[in-house]
Amino acid sequence: MRGQKATRNGTDGIKLVRISPYDSRTVHGFEKRNSKSGKERTGKIRYKGMIVAAAAIMTLIFACFGAVYFLMGDGTGNRQEISETLKGKLSERKVQGPVEVPKEEVVVLADEQHTPRVAIDPGHGGWDGGSVRGDILEKSINLQLALLLKEKVQALGLEAVLLREDDDTHLSLEERVQLAQEAKADIYVSIHQNAYDSKDVDSVSGIETWYYGDIQGSRRLAQLIHKGTVEKTGARDRELRNTDELYVIREAAVPACLIETGFLSNEEECMALASPEYQEKVAAGIAQGIDYYFNPKTMYLTFDDGPSEENTAAVLDILKAHDIKATFFLVGENVAKHPEMAQRIVEEGHTVGIHCYRHDYKQIYASVDAYLEDFQKAYDIILETTGVEVQLFRFPGGSINNHNKDVYEEIIARMTENGYIYFDWNASLEDAVSHSDPEQLVKNGVESTRGRKKVVMLCHDIVYNTTQCLEDLLDSLPEYKMEPLTPDVKPIQF
Repeated sequence: MRGQKATRNGTDGIKLVRISPYDSRTVHGFEKRNSKSGKERTGKIRYKGMIVAAAAIMTLIFACFGAVYFLMGDGTGNRQEISETLKGKLSERKVQGPVEVPKEEVVVLADEQHTPRVAIDPGHGGWDGGSVRGDILEKSINLQLALLLKEKVQALGLEAVLLREDDDTHLSLEERVQLAQEAKADIYVSIHQNAYDSKDVDSVSGIETWYYGDIQGSRRLAQLIHKGTVEKTGARDRELRNTDELYVIREAAVPACLIETGFLSNEEECMALASPEYQEKVAAGIAQGIDYYFNPKTMYLTFDDGPSEENTAAVLDILKAHDIKATFFLVGENVAKHPEMAQRIVEEGHTVGIHCYRHDYKQIYASVDAYLEDFQKAYDIILETTGVEVQLFRFPGGSINNHNKDVYEEIIARMTENGYIYFDWNASLEDAVSHSDPEQLVKNGVESTRGRKKVVMLCHDIVYNTTQCLEDLLDSLPEYKMEPLTPDVKPIQF
């Protein structure tokens, strides 16, 4: 069972730290600390030591220049004049007084050689046995799972730190958080077992995973660990849960989650959790989530046929909220109708490509020249509207389809010769060819990825149901890092 609620440490301090690439204190940690006081803080850094050092270095450089010049001369006898000029230039470079450094200008040095470190916290221990079913103690199951997980994490090339290594050790909640911090962990994973107090105890089973807020990457970590464990065990999915009542995940300085891997109050699940075979599955699922957290797969979200006024705006709002950049293959006609939307796509940092000017298969694929003429028209309107010289494009219907069988090879050759790159896809919502509800679209998208490491997902930003399912789609694919297409990306082509 989970630890009791503990009082917050109201510690507000400023530390200069060298952090790893996985440490989210660069942004969210700063914001979290500031939110406690409700005030923006600006660090004042007085560079007295640096000024002294700089002055010493300048003096040394000046002395060297002076010595060399004195020995060699310039053939004009103007040593004194040049020396004074050099002094003047050096004095102009002096740093004057204390420097005000806004937080957005702070540069964080990342350790390029850093190996991610995982703090594994087996819940309870010592006199605190946690949940009990007969002679099966939660603290022992937690420790067995933690030991297995440590092995798997290390096998992934990551570092693992166990907060307790035996069943005799008892740690307070504060000590657990402190130990993880002292170990310089990048993430914190707390392992527990659940229990249900009722006459019908065997009616409740399954896995639930807890996180605090939506900061520091904790939610994504919880998603990945939860998804991996449910997949590996086949246990009932009791979903993610957000709470501010669990001290260890609330006060951890790094992304943190707490997983309840099952109910000891359920006889069948209890027996499973006590077995080495099932424990192996649980540990494998948690390890998979950790692996994807540090080594995500890549997905390129692409949207065809837009822009439209309302639907494209809704898609852009969702992407902005999730800080995701995508790729929009635009239709020239729609750019002419909604220029402000095309401009917004570019302004918000997304990639734009060309789909066509008029989405008419017969007209576009009537001949090679017909295709090139349509493409040029689309290129011109996008350049005029957004200022972007487009290099990427997508064929209407894909590079090989029933409408372009006679011309696609020559079109590809001509376009490639002119420096353009086309992208097909290897996953799709199927939102343009069916009238499925948002739930089905998400299912289509997830199933069509087939676990690939690199996915180009086809969506359409002119479809209303796409806007309704996009949040759930992103939520269902936490193992993927979303990126925009660029000319440097190796294209997916039919």
